[in-house]
Amino acid sequence: MASELREKIEHLTQKAAHFTVLYVEDEQDIREKLATFLSKIFERVDAVSDGAQGLQMYLSNHYDIVITDIKMPKMNGMEMIRNIREHNERQEIIVVSAHTDSEYLTESIQLDVSGYIIKPVDFDQIIRTLEHTVEKLSALRENELYKRELESMVEERTSKVRLLQSELVENHQQTINSLIKMIEGRDTYTAGHSERVAKYSKMIANAMGLSKEECDLIYQAGILHDIGKVVTPDAILLKPGQLTEIEYALIKEHVQVGYNILSDIKMYKEMAEVVYSHHEHYDGSGYPRGLKGEETPMLARIMVVADAFDAMTTSRIYKARKRITEAIAELQQLSGTWYDPEVVKAAVGVLGAVNIDKDVTQDPLTHIDDERFAYFYKDPLTHLYNHFYLDFILQKNIEEPKFLCFNSLYIRNFTAYNKAHGWSEGDQWLSAFGEYLQSTFADSLIFRIYGDDFALMHTTHQQIDIEAINALPMLKENGLYCEYVHRDLRGAEIGSYKDL
Repeated sequence: MASELREKIEHLTQKAAHFTVLYVEDEQDIREKLATFLSKIFERVDAVSDGAQGLQMYLSNHYDIVITDIKMPKMNGMEMIRNIREHNERQEIIVVSAHTDSEYLTESIQLDVSGYIIKPVDFDQIIRTLEHTVEKLSALRENELYKRELESMVEERTSKVRLLQSELVENHQQTINSLIKMIEGRDTYTAGHSERVAKYSKMIANAMGLSKEECDLIYQAGILHDIGKVVTPDAILLKPGQLTEIEYALIKEHVQVGYNILSDIKMYKEMAEVVYSHHEHYDGSGYPRGLKGEETPMLARIMVVADAFDAMTTSRIYKARKRITEAIAELQQLSGTWYDPEVVKAAVGVLGAVNIDKDVTQDPLTHIDDERFAYFYKDPLTHLYNHFYLDFILQKNIEEPKFLCFNSLYIRNFTAYNKAHGWSEGDQWLSAFGEYLQSTFADSLIFRIYGDDFALMHTTHQQIDIEAINALPMLKENGLYCEYVHRDLRGAEIGSYKDL
C-alpha cells in the first residue's frame, strides 16, 4: 500500500509541478502535516491559519488551487470562498473539513467547489481529488493554448473539459454518498437501508414498465431518500425502541430537510420531489403534505412501498422481523389506503423472491453496540439489561428459538435490609450482586427485574448452585437469601416476563 501511494504521489507530482496552492487551516498540526505533503507535489504551497489571512494572500498572489477548512477564526472558509468567487468564478477550490452539516455540504456544492473531503484526511481521497483538479486545470491551460494556435483542436479539448466537469459531478455524488454512509453507520439497523430501498424501488419500477431513465432516477433517489436524517439527534435516530409522539414529530422533519438539501442543487431537483413525498399515503394520511392518490408522484408512490417493505422485513428491538409472506400480506391489506394498488400489485410480483439478510438487526453485536444499549435498555444501577429488553428477547425467542434455559433469582428479606441500612447501601449491594452475576455467569444474558429480582438466560441448560450463592458473605452476613426457579423454554409460548 505504501509503494502504491508513493507511485500515485509521483504520478501526480509530474503533472502538478507548475501549479501553486494556497492552504488555509487553523489547526497547526493538521496544517503543518498537510502542507508538508502538498509541498512534495506542487511548485509552491503557502499555508495560513485563518480565512482573513487566506483572502489577503489570495488577493496579493495568484494560486491555481485553494484548499480550505470551514470553521476558522476571524473569517470562516465559506465566507472566504464567497469573496474569492467575486474575484474569480473559475478558481479551483477544495474543502477539507470535519464538519458534515447539511448546510455546509449544500453551500459548498452551490459555490461549485471541486471537492469536499471529510477529516480525518484520507490521503487516497485527497490524491484522487487533486488528480481531477490538476487534470481539469491542465486541460483548461491546454485548451487556451490550442484556441490561440490550432482552431481544429478546440472541440476535442472542450470535450475533455466537459468530461472533467462530469467527474466533478461524480465527486459531488460521492460526497453525498459518503454522508449517507456516515448516517447509516450510526446504527446497525439503518446500515444498508437506503441501498435496499433503492434496489426494491428499482425492481418495482422496472416491473411496472417504467423507462430506464425513471428506473435509474428512483434508484438514485432511494440512495438519498433519508439524507435529511443528518439533522436527526442521535438519541432519536439510535433509539432501539418505539418513539414517543414528540420524538416521532422530530424524526418526521427529515423529509423536509432532505428536500431542502436536494432541491437547491440543480442535478438533484427531480430526486428532491421523490424524497419529499416518500412518506405520503394513498389516502392522504401521510406526511408532510397529506397528498392523496396521484397527487403523490408515481416514483414516490413506489418508494413508499419499498421503504415499508424493508422496514417490515428488518428486525427492530421493539418489533420482530416479519416473514416476506407476512410483509406482502400487509402491503395487500393496506392497498388502496396507504399504498397505491397498482404499485402493490407490481411489488407482490417481484418482492416475493428477494433474499432478506437476516443478520440486519438492532441486537448488540459489538462492545460499541452494547454501549449504545446502555442509553436505552440497561439498568443504570447494575449495568445489567432491564425488563424491557428481556421482554423483547423472550418474544424473539418464540419466533427464532435460541435460548433454552431461564433462571429466575429472587433476593429475600431485601426490604428489611433497606430499612436497616438505607436505600444508598441497598443500591450498592444490588450493584455488587450484579457484578457477581456477571463474573460468575459470563456466558448468560443477565437482567435486573423490578428491583431485587434477577433473571439469567442461556442457550444451553445451566443449573445454578443456589447453596453456593446463599453462602456468599454478602447474603449470609446480612440476613439475605436467594431463591431461584429454573424454566425450560423449549416449546414454551413465553413472550414476556409477566408470562412467567
